[in-house]
Order: sequence, then structure tokens, then C-alpha cells
Amino acid sequence: MTHDLLIHGGTVVDGTGAPARRADLAIQGDRIAAIGDNLGAARDTLDASGLVVSPGFIDPHTHYDAQWCWDPMLSSSAWHGVTSVVMGNCGVGIAPCRPAAREMAMMDLVNVEAMPAEVLRTGIRWQWETFAEFMTAVAGGGLGLNAGFLLPLAALRHYVMGTDSGARGANASEIAQMAAHLHEAMQAGALGFSTTVLAQHIGHGGKPLAARLASRDELKALCHVLRDLGRGTIQIAMGGVGGALNEEQQDLLRFLLQESGRPLTWTFLLVPVGNPRRALQTLEETDWLTQMGAVPQVSCRPFLTQLEMTNPFIFADRATFAPLFNTGTARLATAYRDRAFRDALRAELTQPGAFSGDWTRLEVQQVQNSALQALVGRTVADIAAERSQDGLDTFLDIALADDLAARFLYTISNIDLDVVAQIINDPRTLIGASDGGAHVDQICDVGYATWLLGTWVRERGAMTLERAVQRLTTDPARVFGIADRGRLATGLKADIAVFDPATVGSDRLARAVFDLPGGRRRLVSDARGIAATVVNGQLLMRAGQAQPQRAGERLQAA
Repeated sequence: MTHDLLIHGGTVVDGTGAPARRADLAIQGDRIAAIGDNLGAARDTLDASGLVVSPGFIDPHTHYDAQWCWDPMLSSSAWHGVTSVVMGNCGVGIAPCRPAAREMAMMDLVNVEAMPAEVLRTGIRWQWETFAEFMTAVAGGGLGLNAGFLLPLAALRHYVMGTDSGARGANASEIAQMAAHLHEAMQAGALGFSTTVLAQHIGHGGKPLAARLASRDELKALCHVLRDLGRGTIQIAMGGVGGALNEEQQDLLRFLLQESGRPLTWTFLLVPVGNPRRALQTLEETDWLTQMGAVPQVSCRPFLTQLEMTNPFIFADRATFAPLFNTGTARLATAYRDRAFRDALRAELTQPGAFSGDWTRLEVQQVQNSALQALVGRTVADIAAERSQDGLDTFLDIALADDLAARFLYTISNIDLDVVAQIINDPRTLIGASDGGAHVDQICDVGYATWLLGTWVRERGAMTLERAVQRLTTDPARVFGIADRGRLATGLKADIAVFDPATVGSDRLARAVFDLPGGRRRLVSDARGIAATVVNGQLLMRAGQAQPQRAGERLQAA
């Protein structure tokens, strides 16, 4: 037999944790045909001498729900050996969606995931109403990567309840409709559903995201859909920068697990700057939930965000900002100048939240006003001390002096390397947290896989290569019930990453490009050491260059 593709001379790391071994790998169609020696001829060959051949990486937490419309390659995830992504996380998305609710859905993405409104209005191709229609549209859109879909609860509530979704709980009839829609979506291939309880998740009009208003009765009905089908996964956004789950959050996880009988992943368990060991304590406090199937999702990267005060996402959980969302730059600037607004925000920042006034971790990154150039690279705390001024006043004064164009770099969490090493090595956690497709000009952690392999495996020796590959492949496949991917074995789907263990990696900071619809800015992460990526038997990337084939499929759960 002549194979379609032969990857020869490489070191196979199969995703199971088994020792690496020298072997060739043959592909026929979209499947792995054989692994071994002397596998015969092939129509195309890839020399993997000195390289590692592993399963393609599975990213469990993305927000590519809109980006596929203008970037079916799903960059920059596709550059890092990722072959599959799970989208629809955090309870927010654009399906199901009736035409009358499109603006509402888009503004949810603007507020929760910091996507520019004009990009969404220009770029989204509305070809669906139901979630099944959405999945069909995405899968038929020439995707570079495989896509798995979680049904977002905010979108589901909009679909059933209309504008009431952001004002109240659902009644019995509406709950029954939501359950029916989820059942239909699951039958069409959805991987489960997602929701959130995070205070910073603000929806359209500055109101709490509709998913946050769901009652236990609503959640129970959705859980029972998964229970009755015997498949599906739940994703819930909770926790936050403090690294802890309170009793109410833990009880909610217990409720979801018991009512569904299905696994869930909660996002994210972060390593806080001031109290890094709090994350380890949380792992122990929630071990009883982990044993029931609750998997905390963690990041292996330092968690950084770039921000402008035209989109004040890190203040979204502050009541002072609620009336300002979606009001425009002029209204924001007026508020920032107002002494009463500043005093109210200053008081709020004394309380725990996404940002609580630690100006030592907020650095001026970029300015347009040349008179401010000397501030670049300095912390707000340092500048405030020089000016004998409060940190908040200094921060807002700099933003206003640059017409709100100034960009700041905020170090959120994950800088204690010893604790991060323990967290990512703990088998109770799931490595991911890339947020690919969200916060497009603020956060770009899609290079987490190459960061793990370069920084933690090669440079720090904190994890074996075999274990790292397993963490990036088999582990997420197991959480979402994806049985035919995540390992290298005969008969499985041919999703493969080929990389150089001596050079693989990615940078701490992303770079800016201006390729969004309308020429808008976004951040991308460049990959190093990825020699090739194969998706369903087709070469997607080769020697750093995108190939013409787009073979991405809809992920299916067993």
C-alpha cells in the first residue's frame, strides 16, 4: 500500500505518558495507518529526524465563536501545534441567536471577552439561528483546526427569553424550552454547555451577563439533559485572581456534578501574586469536588493583560463602571475626569476584585503622545510617587493625557514559578486557559503549549517531555470525552504536531498586528520550533508556512 503521508525518522511521544521511541508514522486518509519501521512508500514524506512527533494539542478553552468568520485558520493557535479547540466557553457566545438578538449577543462579547464591536458587526456572517445550524456553519467554513462546541447559557437564555434574559430567572415553560434546545444541540454534536458566576462578566448594557441570573432550577434542567444522555461536559467560569473558591461556589460545583453525573471544568485556578500558596490550598480544599469530576483549569504562563481605558475590562466587576459600558469614548473620558467618579472607584478598589489597586503591577507600555514617552516602561506606582500623587489619579491622568490611547501592561498572576510548577504538575488540574479569540488586543496566551514545552520542559526541567505531551493531548480529550484524538495509535484520527525539542517555545509578550476586519489591532503569539502540524491527515503547517488544505472537523464526544 502507498500511504498518503509518511512522517519518518522522528521520536514518537504518543500522548499516553509512555516513553518516547524512535518510529515512523504512516497516514492514510484522515487516520493513522501504522506506527513502526519500514512502513513502505508514501505520496508525500516529512523528514522528522531530530524532531518529536506527538498528537496535536487540544486547547480546552477558547472563544473563537466569531473569529472563524474572518479567520478560519484560527490563528494564532494554529501556529503552536494545536489541532483542536473547544469554543463557547464562559456562558457567552453568538448561538443560538434570533435576528433580533444579534446586537445583544455581540455586545455580550464586547463586554465579557473584550472584542471590538465594529469588528463583530463587520466580520460575523449570520448564517444560523439554532445551535445546530451554528455548528454546521462553522464546520463547513473551511476550518484549519477541529472545533468542539459548548452551548453558552447566556445565548440560550437570550434565545428563549428575549430581553428578559438579563433581568430575571426563567419560568417553568422557559426552562423546559432551554432543556429542549440543549438536547437538540447535544444530539447535533455539542460537547456540553457553559456558564459563569464571575462578577466581571458584564453583558450588554452594563448588566450582569444573562448566564449569571440562571436559577438552580434552570441549571438542574440542563444538567439532567446531560445526565439522561450519559455524555457531555460542563464548563463554568468561577474563582478569579484571588485563587480561592468560597463555600457558595463550591456548593454550586457540587450541585452541577450531582445533578448531571458528568465531568466539569472550572476556570481558572490562578496563582495570586500576594499569596501564591493560596492556589495550592484551594486544590486541597476542593479535592472532594475533584474526586467527583470537577477539574480546575490552570495556566502554565505568566498571566498578563494589556489594556486601554477605552475598554476597561479589569474594572468590569466594579459598580462604578456599570453605567459606562457601551457608552463611547467621550462619556468614558468625562467620567475619568470627574472627582466624584474617581473617589467612588478609589473606595471600591479597597475591596477584592479583578484589580484592587496594586499599582506596582501596572506598567505604562505604549503611548502616542510624545510628551509621555519617558513614562514607558515605568510602573504607575513609581510615577505616582514621583508626582506625590495617588495611584488611581496618576493612572487616569496618563490615560486622559494620551486621549485614552495609552496602553498599560498589568501582571495579573502566575509569577511564582515554584507554585506554578506544582500546579501544572498536579494531576488534578487541566492545563489550558488560553482564551484564544477573546480579549483580542489585551491577552494572548494561545502559545501555552509551546511555552510548556520550551520553558517548563526544556529550560526548567520541571516536567518530562512525555508528561507534558500527555497534559496537552490525552488530558483535555478525556475531560471532554473525545475518544478518537489526543493519542497516537493506529486507527485514530491523524492530528499530529511535529516539533524540535531544542527550540520549541514562545515569547512572554505577544506582538500586535492590524489584521482584524476594518484593520483593527489584535495580539498574536509567534511559535518557535513547530516543524509541521497535521489535521485529519492533511498538512496544515509545514516549516512555519500555512498550507492550502483546511481539513478541520467538528469534534465529537463519545
